[in-house]
Amino acid sequence: MSRYSRQDVLRILHLHHHQLAAWERAGLVLPTETYSFAHLSQLRTLRDLRATRLPSRNIRASVTAMQRMSGVVNPLLESSVVRHGSRVSFRYAGALLDPVTHQLSFDFDQSLTEVLQVANGGVITRSQRAVEVQEMFLRAVQFEEDASTLDAAALLYGEILQMNPDHAPASINLGTIHYNRRDFVRAEELYRNATVADPDYALAFFDLGNVLDETLQLDEAIAAYQRAIALVPHYADAHYNLALAYERQGERRRALRHWLMYTRLDPVGPWASHAKIQARKILSSERLSIVSRRGQRVPIAG
Repeated sequence: MSRYSRQDVLRILHLHHHQLAAWERAGLVLPTETYSFAHLSQLRTLRDLRATRLPSRNIRASVTAMQRMSGVVNPLLESSVVRHGSRVSFRYAGALLDPVTHQLSFDFDQSLTEVLQVANGGVITRSQRAVEVQEMFLRAVQFEEDASTLDAAALLYGEILQMNPDHAPASINLGTIHYNRRDFVRAEELYRNATVADPDYALAFFDLGNVLDETLQLDEAIAAYQRAIALVPHYADAHYNLALAYERQGERRRALRHWLMYTRLDPVGPWASHAKIQARKILSSERLSIVSRRGQRVPIAG
């Protein structure tokens, strides 16, 4: 069975190590240095829930309640997960179950009025189609890990988008394949599709910012990075890239704020060192000042 290192998981799922560590502290995943394919599925579910700005403690409460109520060991893997207000609901016995309140609601996705016709004359429910799409997505992610099967991954992502044009993660991953191939026009199109399909998906705006930055559409890139940060204020990589974009526009004072924010969010490593150097250069070369609590302007020391 394939195993993935911690760095592999961060790269495949476009996660920041702070986010993974936070899920470990919240008890949503067990700390480990190697991950199975099932772990990737669980972490992707958490990533997608977190992209909706649902707090980790709320996810943890719902998962724990589901474990106690149903006996399911890992609800994030063994059940279909749906955000329901400020909590998580699970598809259970043909209904949507909120395990915290024990409330059941009718699952319209599985109603007989919403079945899909298939070519052989049979039917498939929307929930079955969703499971099929999820399995296809995970296979595509696995194909991405090997350069010899990258074309197969791209084809699978394309099939997913034919079945579900609003599948934001497939748009993002296919966009990244095209981005790495320097097909920036197609990458931008796919990233924009992801931002429309899921306007609360910070990663979609971050990746859109990257391709816009690459094609020198700096104003739009800055707007995309700002949107990613508005959705996830502690998105360290978005702060870093926004600072770079501001510097390219000569907006060094605006860049400073984001260099400093990055160093607070990710204080160790080569990127942090670069951010600190850039911040020191700006502070030493510009006459900057701050406003004290008494309303007086005070120079910032270089």
